[in-house]
Amino acid sequence: MAAYDKPWLPIEAQIGKLASRGVDIGDEADAAKLLRAVGYYRLTGYLYPFRRSERYDDEGHTRVRVLSEYRDGTTMAHAWKIIDFDRALRILVLDGIERVEVSLRMQLGHTVGAQSPFAHLDSATFVTPFITEHTDPISGLPTSKHLQWIAKVDARRDASDEAFVAHFRDKYNGQMPIWALTEILELGHLSRLYSGLNNSLATEIAHSYGAPTKRVMASWIASLNYVRNVAAHHARLFNRKLVVAPSRPPVGDVPLLDHLRDDSSAKAVYGVYNALAVTAYLLRTIDSDSGWPERVLHLARTFPGTATFTLGTMGAHPHWDRLELWAT
Repeated sequence: MAAYDKPWLPIEAQIGKLASRGVDIGDEADAAKLLRAVGYYRLTGYLYPFRRSERYDDEGHTRVRVLSEYRDGTTMAHAWKIIDFDRALRILVLDGIERVEVSLRMQLGHTVGAQSPFAHLDSATFVTPFITEHTDPISGLPTSKHLQWIAKVDARRDASDEAFVAHFRDKYNGQMPIWALTEILELGHLSRLYSGLNNSLATEIAHSYGAPTKRVMASWIASLNYVRNVAAHHARLFNRKLVVAPSRPPVGDVPLLDHLRDDSSAKAVYGVYNALAVTAYLLRTIDSDSGWPERVLHLARTFPGTATFTLGTMGAHPHWDRLELWAT
């Protein structure tokens, strides 16, 4: 393994390095301002789509090598516009997913709670793999996905400073019915809870959101949780390849999302547009007057594209803005 030996560079040297690789710096004061605002590595992440590349032969296979130099026309001013667009996208995504998360808290608490106030502690509420015990490799103690979930939820309850949680701690020794407990859970906790539910409960919840099956709904929740975490940690989002991509239902199951199956390329399957489409679909049930789809359309019109740099980098379907899913 090689030792890292690259030197620290002052802002002026960073500007020189970018210029030597073909970036049009423009006004150096503005370039320095951008570098001080976002940092060299964040900036070059946004500039990555504009790097030159070349094809080469690798034992009979043609491969592509990305080079250090940038294509003609790559500018700092354009990079700044892309960064601003991505910032606005993250804020908009957090707004949409917040509505989904709050609704899911209610729906899980309400549906599971109909079984009993503490149905989340009852193994009958869950599928077998969720409650099956195994030996923890670190502690050597028996555990299960269910017990691990309970431990994380208990820790969150104990650390909460919400007044209603203090009430349950003081009066009921921390015992909280599921419809109250879900109010302090993050989307990741909700995702794990939903994935462990028995098919009857999970399908009831899925259908309330217009999702055809538990499998599809679980995938949507997990994907939105991933996207939420990316946005909440201020990471680049617009052209990110989703590690957790939402399931695309079979054609006909969810007609408004049929267009997601029109393209099977990696960019289309794992592009962030899929998460935007699923969010828009869920909000039709949760809050049809949110105005969120309209705001997505408005932001998309500000995308700082070029002839070779389009919204397709997000995996967006051609003419997606004309689809019924996004109709105002």
